[in-house]
Amino acid sequence: MSHTKLMNTATLCAHLSDPDWVVVDCRFSLSDSEAGRRTYAAGHLPGARYAHLDDDLSGAITPATGRHPLPDPARLARKLGEWGIDHHSQVVAYDDMGGILAAARLWWLLRWLGHGAVAVLDGGFSAWQRAGLPLTAELPVVKPTVFVARPNDQLWLTTAQIQNLPKEKLLLDARATARYRGEMEPIDPVAGHIPGAVNVPTEDNLTVSGCFRPAEELRARFTAVLGGQSPTVVAHSCGSGVTACHNLLAMEVAGLSGSRLYAGSWSEWIRDPNRPIATGSV
Repeated sequence: MSHTKLMNTATLCAHLSDPDWVVVDCRFSLSDSEAGRRTYAAGHLPGARYAHLDDDLSGAITPATGRHPLPDPARLARKLGEWGIDHHSQVVAYDDMGGILAAARLWWLLRWLGHGAVAVLDGGFSAWQRAGLPLTAELPVVKPTVFVARPNDQLWLTTAQIQNLPKEKLLLDARATARYRGEMEPIDPVAGHIPGAVNVPTEDNLTVSGCFRPAEELRARFTAVLGGQSPTVVAHSCGSGVTACHNLLAMEVAGLSGSRLYAGSWSEWIRDPNRPIATGSV
C-alpha cells in the first residue's frame, strides 16, 4: 500500500529498515540557506538523505524567474536516483516547519515527475523528537538507482497562464496575511499580491503542535473559499512556489483533489514592473 499524502511517526519508525522506503530531510531556512545542512549534520532521522531547497529542489534563477523556479526534470531525476529513489520507493519527506517549507515542495515535485508514493511526515522533525524516536549523525549508505521522470506539466501554471486566468478560476495566496496585504515584505523587493488572489495562509493548515488539522477541518476551510466550485479551478501561489505546495497538499488531505501550482508565484510575477499588484485585504 502506497502512502501518498501524510505519514505518522509510528508508521515511519516501523519501516525505517525497509529497503524500499526512502526518507528525505528537507530542513531549510530562507534566511540562512546553510542552516538545513548544519541541522542535518547534527542529527537526522536514521537513513535520511538531505535535500537542499536551492541546490536540489529548484532550478537556476534567471531575470525572468522567481526565487525557486522548478528544477530541470532530468537533473532532478538524476538526484533522486542518487538518493536511491526509483519507482519501487515509498518516499517520506520531512522538515521542521510542519511540511510548510521544502517537504511539501518535494512531495509536489515527485508527483509532478509521476511518482505518487510520496508522503510528508505529519508534524515533521519536531513530532519525531517529541515521540522520543531515534536520531543519528551518521550518513546513510545509499545504493544509487535510476529514477525515470515522467513530468506532467498539467499540474502547474506559468505566469502567462496566470495573467490570462479566467474569472471563474481561483488563485489562492499561501503567504502570511501581512505579506499578502503588502504591510510588510521581508524577502521580495515589492510588497502586495496578485490582483484577485485570495489569502489562505499555510499556517492555518496546522494545529499548535505543528501537525495537519483533521481532514474534515481542512475540507471546511477550503470549501468555504471554493464557494461551491470544483477544486480544479484552484491555482496555488506564494512567494516562490514552495509554501504553496502545502496548501495543495492540505486540499488533497481534505479530499479536494485537482488543484494546481503557480510555480513562479509572487517573486516571478513582480519581475515585470508592468504587471499589476494589489495591496490591502482584497
